[in-house]
Amino acid sequence: MSDVESVQKKILVIDDEGDFLKLARTRLEASGYKVLTIDSGDRAVEFARSEKPDLILLDIIMPGKNGCDVCRELKADKATGSIPVVVFTAQYQGEEYVKTGSEEIGADDYVFKPFDAQTLLAKIKFLIK
Repeated sequence: MSDVESVQKKILVIDDEGDFLKLARTRLEASGYKVLTIDSGDRAVEFARSEKPDLILLDIIMPGKNGCDVCRELKADKATGSIPVVVFTAQYQGEEYVKTGSEEIGADDYVFKPFDAQTLLAKIKFLIK
């Protein structure tokens, strides 16, 4: 998919860190994606149901409802269960640990913070066909 073809694709970024939301928005919009952001896991599932994004980027560690709970709820819901979810984590407990944990909560992929833009974009293009 070229950057031009991605214009119609909508990505929801869920993270409690404002600076990270700005960075993700800037990079994704520069690649042609429509970007929605929300800074709370507590409202994330309802927001995803109403907006129907093509992909969700989800932080794991957030106050209130954390990313693990949000991902499980998204994947269990008929309206959002088929939306690809890529989780972000700044916790470096080993890649195998993160991979296994991501799979257990139903995430489609994972990225470490700070993220490499090219790696993230490649994962997004793979998951949004």
